[in-house]
Amino acid sequence: MDTMQELPPKPDHQQNRGLIRLIFLFLSTNLLSILLFSNFNPKLFLFQENSPLLLELKSTQSDLSLNQAQIKLLQSNLETTISLLNSHLNKSQKYNTRENNSFTWLESLKGELKLAIGPHKLPLGHSPNLRTDVWQSPIGSACQLLSDDLARYMTYEIGGACPSDAALAQRLMLRGCEPLPRRRCHSKSPPRYIDPIPLPESLWQIPPDTNVVWDDYTCKNYSCLVHRGEWPGSYDCKDCFNLDGREKTRWLHDDGGINFSIDQVLKLVPPGMIRIGLDIGGGTGTFAARMRVRNITIVTTTMNFDGPFNSFIASRGLVPVHLTVGHRLPFSDSTLDLVHSMHVLSNWIPGPVLEFLFYDVYRVLRPGGLFWLDRFFCVKTQMNETYAPMVYKVGFNRLRWYEGRKMDRGERMNEWYLSAVLQKPIN
Repeated sequence: MDTMQELPPKPDHQQNRGLIRLIFLFLSTNLLSILLFSNFNPKLFLFQENSPLLLELKSTQSDLSLNQAQIKLLQSNLETTISLLNSHLNKSQKYNTRENNSFTWLESLKGELKLAIGPHKLPLGHSPNLRTDVWQSPIGSACQLLSDDLARYMTYEIGGACPSDAALAQRLMLRGCEPLPRRRCHSKSPPRYIDPIPLPESLWQIPPDTNVVWDDYTCKNYSCLVHRGEWPGSYDCKDCFNLDGREKTRWLHDDGGINFSIDQVLKLVPPGMIRIGLDIGGGTGTFAARMRVRNITIVTTTMNFDGPFNSFIASRGLVPVHLTVGHRLPFSDSTLDLVHSMHVLSNWIPGPVLEFLFYDVYRVLRPGGLFWLDRFFCVKTQMNETYAPMVYKVGFNRLRWYEGRKMDRGERMNEWYLSAVLQKPIN
């Protein structure tokens, strides 16, 4: 018969818990008795000035304040970084957009215009002088904004006669499409061309009408242009073609006011120091003609505003350049003895553009060279607040300076002339 094995008794958990309570109660009672009999103050223990707990709390509070300041600084730096990053991304996006637009425009070109502008690979490969292996035609940045007119300008029979579109070409130039691309056609020649009048007689004679293509002009002969000064209305260089009128006496007499004479200006420097120069917006070339008889070579920039100004200057035996005032002067640094301009450089030109132009004049003048600003006009307040400070800013020295009232449009306009001879410093 099987007998059952006796199992060990199960532990009494209830009894254990009671024992633990008894021990905890004993310890608590004894601890409390010790504290009471030792005059212990719990408030002093917790909150006295140098109590460990309070010192720890103060240290923690200080650390939290420092951490908050650091967080604010990091947040400010982060915001600045994000702002700079956004600015950089915007600029990059604009640059890429501009580059893509330019690339898209170049890709869209067709036919003769695409061939003229290129780009073209250099036949001999990389050029050390150009630092590239690609030929890029120099055309004005505004050309892509005038693509319809430019395409019309570049539409012609290759090897044939160019269209009579001088007015279109000049309109493109004046709106910033300068220089224009070259063309593969023959410009129209006067059908009854006559050999030019020899120097020095040519300086003061009206050339033959047959030496001009008159298609783009209101007048169809020089006689009409000579008498244009008698017409009502305002025209650029209205009476410039009349060599027996005001042109005959220009720059010959010095009145001590706004009218400077060439001879008095030349006396401001040692004899022979003025040999070559530039006249900006020189009309029909009379300033260059005056200088020519003094053995001084002057290049004249001019536009064909409803008249053959460039042809007229060339017929006088002088050098014209068809160039707008917005174009960088086509001369190397420190090469010219004199730059002159009358009327053209005035307050009709935006201030920043004029300042860049003055700096360009400074660039092409040699040290000691002269800038003759002839009858610059503006409102009196502009003279004091804008243009005189601009001249000082560029760095010219003043040799002559005269301001006088401009009365042709009435006193109420408060317009003034400035005539000045400025010198580029030698050192």
